[in-house]
Amino acid sequence: MSSVADGCPDIWQLDNGDIAVISRDLTETYAARLPDDVKIAADERLVILPGAMPSSAKPDIPDTQP
Repeated sequence: MSSVADGCPDIWQLDNGDIAVISRDLTETYAARLPDDVKIAADERLVILPGAMPSSAKPDIPDTQP
């Protein structure tokens, strides 16, 4: 799905129906600006998707899970 030479960002559906995302890890950059009720677990990272990315990926992601 990505047309950028370094491969980022990208989004696709895995065989099990989950959605995988490659994007910039901005956990540390945004951590202090998140709402108080938002928590990022130790095994999670905050990634930022360009606004147009979900819309452009929609044709490649079925509405229902396999």
